[in-house]
Amino acid sequence: MKQEQVRMAVLLMLNCFVKATAPPPWPPSASSASFLDDLGDLGIAPLIRADEAATARASADFGNLSVAGVGAPRLAAAAAVLYPSRPADIAALLRASCARPAPFAVSARGCGHSVRGQASAPDGVVVDMASLGRLQGGGARRLAVSVEGRYVDAGGEQLWVDVLRASMAHGLTPVSWTDYLHLTVGGTLSNAGISGQAFRHGPQISNVLELDVITGVGEMVTCSKEKAPDLFDAVLGGLGQFGVITRARIPLAPAPARARWVRFVYTTAAAMTADQERLIAVDRAGGAGAVGGLMDYVEGSVHLNQGLVETWRTQPQPPSPSPSPSSSSSSSFFSDADEARVAALAKEAGGVLYFLEGAIYFGGAAGPSAADVDKRMDVLRRELRHERGFVFAQDVAYAGFLDRVHDGELKLRAAGLWDVPHPWLNLFLPRSGVLAFADGVFHGILSRTPAMGPVLIYPMNRNKWDSNMSAVITDDDGDEVFYTVGILRSAAAAGDVGRLEEQNDEILGFCEVAGIAYKQYLPYYGSQAEWQKRHFGAKLWPRFVQRKSKYDPKAILSRGQGIFTSPLA
Repeated sequence: MKQEQVRMAVLLMLNCFVKATAPPPWPPSASSASFLDDLGDLGIAPLIRADEAATARASADFGNLSVAGVGAPRLAAAAAVLYPSRPADIAALLRASCARPAPFAVSARGCGHSVRGQASAPDGVVVDMASLGRLQGGGARRLAVSVEGRYVDAGGEQLWVDVLRASMAHGLTPVSWTDYLHLTVGGTLSNAGISGQAFRHGPQISNVLELDVITGVGEMVTCSKEKAPDLFDAVLGGLGQFGVITRARIPLAPAPARARWVRFVYTTAAAMTADQERLIAVDRAGGAGAVGGLMDYVEGSVHLNQGLVETWRTQPQPPSPSPSPSSSSSSSFFSDADEARVAALAKEAGGVLYFLEGAIYFGGAAGPSAADVDKRMDVLRRELRHERGFVFAQDVAYAGFLDRVHDGELKLRAAGLWDVPHPWLNLFLPRSGVLAFADGVFHGILSRTPAMGPVLIYPMNRNKWDSNMSAVITDDDGDEVFYTVGILRSAAAAGDVGRLEEQNDEILGFCEVAGIAYKQYLPYYGSQAEWQKRHFGAKLWPRFVQRKSKYDPKAILSRGQGIFTSPLA
């Protein structure tokens, strides 16, 4: 059904059921009358809006590249938005779509932080997940901590930062995070949810006890590794293709009070990645000598011809009232003098520096003491192969460390630089190709233009990922380690989008020529054939299709991904 026909049907329906805020109705077409009847009979019509303000907002996302973004639209806009008051409203919408000869698309939208329209529902209905918290008496009713059971039940629409606050109120915390906490629980669990804790605890999808899911046929199911395990594994990392997550049970552990936040500076990728791999060698054969497991958080970044060492992603926190001897006394990692030294080192190194970023958690009920952290720091300073004299550290609150990116967001919003296009490229790389990638991309392709955002590089332990789940990582080539690379750039000036998109294509082309078997994280491909060949491969594609045929056979969910756009045979 064409978008215009769907709009006509929904708008007439709203004229009958919605209050005076609805826009003037359009005459329905004959082919759209059943759409009107289906939704009206189910009683969810008052929860649906099809005015331009609602559909435009629901069709846009953080990437600002697709529907309402720059250049020709890549996806049709949504025809309507559902504002559910309870999960049953979402199930009713899906059943109504499923009952039609030509089902309309349905997608769940949390914060809209996808980058290429993946959360949109072309010509269909976007579900505004935040309404579950707003309309059901507030978010507190959908966020409950069990101190005795050591878990938190969180609605799929809840933000991770609110999960953190609710858990910390009881001295508890989840153990696996994303670097940005102002995302929804259902959103990150539909991808993987990764950050510097994943080497020890696995991604967020590896830290879930139970889910409430609404499948593409409108069935409401509670699932876990013991109950309906195939659906549980399908939904986690499933890109929204198999069901809408309305509740997740997340395990909790005793929360530390503070974090020793550190940066070690390197002039070569080989030295930094070797040290990263030593640091993350926990629960693996061979061990890592003196430094394995000394950090609780391990990431890294690449600084390319960058005048300012700080970025929006790693904003410094206020200093500790009583800094330890190994902490800086400034509110930044870098004083003016340090900034000058780092700049000089970068020039000497050819314009590219590597920062190994990490944290050691301490205090609280189960954490080590500050004195113990000082001892760990002594070992790290001695054993790691960083540039001597280029170690920077500060003590910050644990919650402040986890939510550090939000401070940068507020500054960018104030400057009008947050809601710009974001042509991001996120990759998983095999360990065998990471140094060739660094040489060809960091020292080659990216070094030719000024830095326009953070560039991340850090390793993962493969054994912390569950291969039964839908998330796709690099092929198992015998290496226990693979790498995450995030090229997180912003296009603030006219012409930047096209240039950065071309550069992303150049990077992928380099990988193809160099034989680096990458996988995209937060992926986007233009056709099902590309998804099959480039992302899933011959090994994983049959299982993905089988699960789709079982849980969403009419391909109603998440058509914005472009994986399935019509019912399966």
